[in-house]
Amino acid sequence: MNKFNVFLLATLSGLIPLSVQAQQGAKLTVVIDGLRHQSGQVCLRVYANDQGFPASARGVVQSGCTKVTGTVASKHFYGLKPGKYAVALYADKNSDSKLNTNFLGIPSEGFGISNNPKAKTRPPKFTEASFDFSQNKTIKIAMQYLN
Repeated sequence: MNKFNVFLLATLSGLIPLSVQAQQGAKLTVVIDGLRHQSGQVCLRVYANDQGFPASARGVVQSGCTKVTGTVASKHFYGLKPGKYAVALYADKNSDSKLNTNFLGIPSEGFGISNNPKAKTRPPKFTEASFDFSQNKTIKIAMQYLN
């Protein structure tokens, strides 16, 4: 074996335990219910504090989108450390990777927040949406639509 093959093999074998370790951490499953449209995607952000919550990418510890195929969807997040978290999501009907709003800034696509606080004239606070996480957990978020 030449030196490059030895280096490549050593590098790749070192990465395998890292990917396995990330998968072995605690798993958060988010179940989204009440989707109105069976197209597009649902995009989720997991926050560990109030920085950026719920609309900014600042303070996000994990995020991802999942394709919508029915009125219920789910997304898994792996490797979260024990602590307080909150989840914000939106139904990205047109798959443009942003929450569309009208000229007043009111969401024109569905959205949801962990703990399902009712929509008010202000975004929910992290303390209203946060939950304790220490081991595998499933949370359910009901979609809200303002139009």
